[in-house]
Amino acid sequence: MKISKNFKLKNIAGSFAVIPVGNNVVDFSSMITTNEVGAFLWDLMLEDTTVEQMADKLCAEYDVDRQTAIADIGEYVEELKNKKVLEM
Repeated sequence: MKISKNFKLKNIAGSFAVIPVGNNVVDFSSMITTNEVGAFLWDLMLEDTTVEQMADKLCAEYDVDRQTAIADIGEYVEELKNKKVLEM
């Protein structure tokens, strides 16, 4: 999975927001904001990746156990899927 090219993550005054670009602006009806960890995961998903690969990198970067990392990544990925931000 990876982030669709129709979306960008922008740091606006210290907060991260997902911004639709191109023709997608018209169809995007909700706001997605995230924190530093979400932005870290977003950057990983700019290239095709898996939950397991992201969990490895998240555990290496932050003080989190693998089980928690996988659960949290799963929730984040599900939200992005529901908003049609991911290419599968």
